[in-house]
Amino acid sequence: MYIKQASTAAVVFAGLAMPAISEERAISFPNTADGGVLLTADLHTHTVFSDGAVWPSIRVEEAHRDGLDALAITEHLEHQPKAADIPNPDRNRSYDVAVESLVGAGYNGLLIIRGAEVSRNMPPGHVNAVFLEDANALLVKDYMDAFEAAKEQGAFIFWNHPNWIPQAPDGVARITEMHKDLISKGLLHGIEVANGTLDGHSEHALQIALDYNLTVLGTSDIHGLVDWTHNAGHGGHRPMTIVLAEERSEEALKKALFEGKTVAWNYDDLLGREDNVSKLVEACLSLEPSTFGVKTSVLRVDVRNDCPVSFILKNTSEETFQNASDVVRVERNSTIPLQVRMGDEREQVSLVFDVLNTQIGGRKSLSLSLTAPISAEKK
Repeated sequence: MYIKQASTAAVVFAGLAMPAISEERAISFPNTADGGVLLTADLHTHTVFSDGAVWPSIRVEEAHRDGLDALAITEHLEHQPKAADIPNPDRNRSYDVAVESLVGAGYNGLLIIRGAEVSRNMPPGHVNAVFLEDANALLVKDYMDAFEAAKEQGAFIFWNHPNWIPQAPDGVARITEMHKDLISKGLLHGIEVANGTLDGHSEHALQIALDYNLTVLGTSDIHGLVDWTHNAGHGGHRPMTIVLAEERSEEALKKALFEGKTVAWNYDDLLGREDNVSKLVEACLSLEPSTFGVKTSVLRVDVRNDCPVSFILKNTSEETFQNASDVVRVERNSTIPLQVRMGDEREQVSLVFDVLNTQIGGRKSLSLSLTAPISAEKK
């Protein structure tokens, strides 16, 4: 559920006065060129109701501070290490507590999604089901019954950390015949290519997503505090999924996930299908050329970045730069000036870059072309 907008001043949360959300910490992406919205989601998190270290209200507070659009709390159904202290017969309880705290705080725009993690040995390994109606229905002996119960509830189901060393000793994600069978039956829709607990990403999982038409996911799988684990609020951010949706709503988010319109974001790495990554990067980067000076064909062109992701760009254009090498870095929400040797005066400038911190296939990065008109007025 989404919550009505709260005041930008301090709010009362769990009886304490909490400061307004920090603009430096809160994540915000511009709309795409076709008018779509870029939603941020973390669909794999834990609390003390399974093997996490915090109460669900803390997960809500972290998500609000991070500016997330959607948060799923996905407790292990079978793994309950705190059962002696926190008996948990109702596997929906952490979701209920999270929603109660969300309503109490009155946070704007944060969607809490009911989810659960089915934790089995390989295969199939661990999977998350989100947009559930009742997590208890998945707590069954046979794994196929759990998948079928999730499907009956219209859940989106994805394979967690397929390169997790306890289940993939060489760190390589490999699909099995069981996973192929689940995909063919409509029981598996996505795969994590980035997982914050593993502190990295899997290009092999990305290739599985591309080969088997699975949705690409990035998640924090957070157990402790986001601030401690990912330096949130001090230049870092949790791994997450950027969803290319038609609008800001639960229905549009779920629809985009099933349609595979996602990009995983881990550190400053962006992983996904070429068309999705391209739309995202094009929403972030643009050129702002100056005018030609007198008696020079060297043109100042500012590269503008309107996103909270820093980009490493390798120039592959015919034109070279007067003031920089072919590899430049555009920090998040900033602009860098380039002096482009144009050779002659033109009506527009076009630059082509390999975006080195993107991955759209095995060791393959996105090639991006940016174009902007040049004013004819002389300086």
